[in-house]
Amino acid sequence: MGFIHCIPLSSQRTGSLDSNVAEAENAVYVINVSKDGTAEFTMIKDALDSVDNGNSNRVVINIGPGEYEEKITVERYKSYITFYGDPNDKPVITYGGTAADYGTVDSATLIVEADYFVGANIIVENSAPRPDGKRKGAQAVAIRISGDLATFYNCEFIGFQDTVCDDKGRHFFKDCYIEGTVDFVFGEGRSLYLNTELHVIPGDPVAVIVAHARKNQDGEGGYSFVHCKVAGRGANAYLARAWMEAGRVVYSYCQLDDVVNPEGWSDNFKSHLQKTVYFGEYNNDGPGADTSKRVSYAKQLSDDEAQDFISLEYIDAAKWLLPPPSADNVQFVSIINR
Repeated sequence: MGFIHCIPLSSQRTGSLDSNVAEAENAVYVINVSKDGTAEFTMIKDALDSVDNGNSNRVVINIGPGEYEEKITVERYKSYITFYGDPNDKPVITYGGTAADYGTVDSATLIVEADYFVGANIIVENSAPRPDGKRKGAQAVAIRISGDLATFYNCEFIGFQDTVCDDKGRHFFKDCYIEGTVDFVFGEGRSLYLNTELHVIPGDPVAVIVAHARKNQDGEGGYSFVHCKVAGRGANAYLARAWMEAGRVVYSYCQLDDVVNPEGWSDNFKSHLQKTVYFGEYNNDGPGADTSKRVSYAKQLSDDEAQDFISLEYIDAAKWLLPPPSADNVQFVSIINR
């Protein structure tokens, strides 16, 4: 696997995969979900419940168009699950859970605790009202990913504060859209975001895109954003804030609009964390990429320093990462396994 800037994800690679991944993909099963009652299930949760615990084969839950008001957990003993939607008419999974009701991380509409999860062409939304600074526990997560080796292709994550809890594990997001106001990507994951839009919803005095939770400098966590777009209005959005002791966030080859605060990064009023966080930028473009007013602890990475963050091997991709499923593939495996 090469550098993202130069080499696209191959659709033919299989030889380097871990054996359990290759075996899981050799026997693929499809479960259909449709709002109109023409499929096996009308609810995603019921389809998921039909999968055996300890499953070791890829199971594609093919979700028809429409809005599914459900709160779903893919529990840790249900690995190799794919949620697949129509790229031209994405299904919406929505729920209005808040921190006041469930605690922040468990407020998520979709919780993924299993390994090897794939989401493709789906919208995950938390429909709770926008936090107003007065209501306690108004944070509302759209998705929490706590399993390892999860992939998201052409997905949208909709919320305000704490939209995506990228909690722990290695994750890959490609061609996605994430919107929010404060800390709308947060957690301790080691994740690569490629060609994904981070959209700042205007209206708050200060916006923060990322709060990374690496707790010490030996930790493996860190978010790398490559060829992403930071969009919105207001010139008040920080690329990240110092949340935990050693948060690590890097933007490379990104288009940064003028929504970005000229200082770029926030120490969150904890000046001692300036020495321990790792906030990096490399070859970005756009009005928000002007570094002349950046905080002193932001790192402008050299070519050598940037290499680890712009490679698919940042997340050990050769062992597990597969191209996105297609409609043809879903139809094919559905026919041969029914």
